[in-house]
Amino acid sequence: MTGDGPIVRVSASDPDGVLSETNTTRDGVVTVGSTGAQGLEPLVAVTHEGRTAFHTRCSPERVAELCAHADSAETAHSGGYDAVADHDPQTDQLPVPELPGLGAGERTVLGACGWRRPTSTADHEAAGGFGTPSPARVLEVGESLHGRGWGDVCQDESVAGTWESVREADGASSVVVNGHGAASDALLLASAPFEVLDGAVAVARTVGADRIVVYASADDERSVETVSAAAETYPEPPAPIDVVTGPAEYKAAEPTMALEAVEGNHRLEARLRPPGPEEVGLHGRPTLLHTPRTLAHLAVTLRRDEAPGTRVLTVTGDVAAPVTLELPETATLSEAVDAADATGEFKAACVGGQFGGVTRETDVTLDPAALEEADLGTEGAVRVLADDRCIVEFVGRQATFASEENCGRCVPCREGTTQLAELLRDIYGGAYDRDGIEELLRVMDTSSICAFGVRAGRPTRTAISAFEAEFEAHADGRCPAGSCTEALEAS
Repeated sequence: MTGDGPIVRVSASDPDGVLSETNTTRDGVVTVGSTGAQGLEPLVAVTHEGRTAFHTRCSPERVAELCAHADSAETAHSGGYDAVADHDPQTDQLPVPELPGLGAGERTVLGACGWRRPTSTADHEAAGGFGTPSPARVLEVGESLHGRGWGDVCQDESVAGTWESVREADGASSVVVNGHGAASDALLLASAPFEVLDGAVAVARTVGADRIVVYASADDERSVETVSAAAETYPEPPAPIDVVTGPAEYKAAEPTMALEAVEGNHRLEARLRPPGPEEVGLHGRPTLLHTPRTLAHLAVTLRRDEAPGTRVLTVTGDVAAPVTLELPETATLSEAVDAADATGEFKAACVGGQFGGVTRETDVTLDPAALEEADLGTEGAVRVLADDRCIVEFVGRQATFASEENCGRCVPCREGTTQLAELLRDIYGGAYDRDGIEELLRVMDTSSICAFGVRAGRPTRTAISAFEAEFEAHADGRCPAGSCTEALEAS
């Protein structure tokens, strides 16, 4: 996207819809995907001669006004903006302005989001995309690349060994992009689909796969629509690229249940391992499953001299609006929390997704090893809990969710989550059995057949460690946060 006049980029989860409301179609006005900072959108970025002015939370009328001046260099930066960033005029990634959610971290894996047109092959090619790295180079990068997210069959492990296994296997193989469930993965599919597809194509070429499948939740309509359009125009892929949707259920992101969904099975159950998907996967073929984050990280690294060393994560909870950002692995949880606009005094964070660990401490780094050592999750999600949030109620809801949403295949998970929810409810009646809870969680952790059951008890375990006084107070008929008064009185 180059030219003599200004370029106006309209960024939102549905930028086409924003522009349709304004009835504005002009040269120099382009629609881009969400930046990940939802609280700033609709976001209009006006760029001219290496300087971009950002206008946040624009009404349709404001969008129309800014677009009306798209061909006027004199009025491109005439004022009224919320932030401005100076940058290389030829930059292919979003320059970082001093705005909440965008001013923190860096934009490397997320560089295309909110800057390049998601389905423009020209934009992606200009950014160095659609390359054909050698299998040796891909495997070299794979040695240090670890899978991101619980939907990745190599979560927190080097992907290279699994790639080698599939490469050496007899018969045809498949590559599945597991984009189900995580907000950061949905963002990449909707705002930077070619980055994800570049990674999937590189892996497919390396292992000799003859099918690439992008799998996403049926509820992520924008992601499905955008990646489908990108797949149709991807130049000379080594294998057909299909886009398949699955049910909008948390469990459907688990790698083996994702395979069940792609195969069209209506009842999703975790598969016993071994053998893993790299041996017996999609339709019985050796299969690799990686999240969009893993594959986009691969694609970006293949174009650079070194890996970015970053993590893409989403901050939700007691914040004004969710924000997806990219931070160095050396950054701390406090930097992630500070990037979002909290709606109350910070009390704790649930780190690692639906079944993450609860912690008061925010000086833990985002490095997976550090998170695991702190009994926190590496899913790439941080849920902020404000001071008026009841921790006992919070973990009770997590346990109830687990009891209702598990696949039902293994007893430790099916029965264990039900018993855990009951033990937490008993606290409201005055019975707090810490030893019983801990023994139950130990059985679930060591005996469940998939990550769902292994991790379902982590919110409770970590919350008891950090906030045991609140559990004891509830057993005595008192909620320190004041939000469970009616429940306690009823008990």
